Amino acid sequence: MGANHRDPDPEVVLRVKSLEKVLSDKGLIDPEAIDTLVDFYENKVGPQNGAKVVARAWSDPEYKKRLLADGTSAISELGFSGMQGEDMVVVENTPKTHNLIVCTLCSCYPWPVLGLPPVWYKSPPYRSRAVKDPRGILSEFGLDLSEEIEVRVWDSTAEVRYMVLPERPEGTDALSEEELAELITRDSMIGVERVEYKES
Repeated sequence: MGANHRDPDPEVVLRVKSLEKVLSDKGLIDPEAIDTLVDFYENKVGPQNGAKVVARAWSDPEYKKRLLADGTSAISELGFSGMQGEDMVVVENTPKTHNLIVCTLCSCYPWPVLGLPPVWYKSPPYRSRAVKDPRGILSEFGLDLSEEIEVRVWDSTAEVRYMVLPERPEGTDALSEEELAELITRDSMIGVERVEYKES
């Protein structure tokens, strides 16, 4: 996947822009409406919803139990549900276990809690190597795990979507749920990075 695994293929970007221009010129789409929709899923519906779920689980042990026992119901408690999130399973990272999410068949992804899938998540190299060489993939994202930590790979399907409950970083006991949510990234809920916290 290399150093640019997060960047979209320039050829694909060019094709998308060309198609968008043709459809716009014919009056079939409104570019502003598309931008609004993409912004909605990337920045409003997107990872912020999942971050709220994780922050609640870190703050409320009873909610965390419900989340791990029945992800769909617990996530719905916070108002996040719908298409691509009907059957959710939440897996917990611990000091001894690290979870990684992939969809080897296509790009099944929990839109209600993570928004739009990143380009790299849909790429064939990620989809194949996440299963064959998960430690290598994690290393490319800058996450090098010791051999003592078990890496578990979860393959999303049309029936079940997975989400990672990251480990809560040390030093965050005094933070509010809102402050905790600001620490949580989309990539940590896919499992390609850890949540970091530096006390100021």
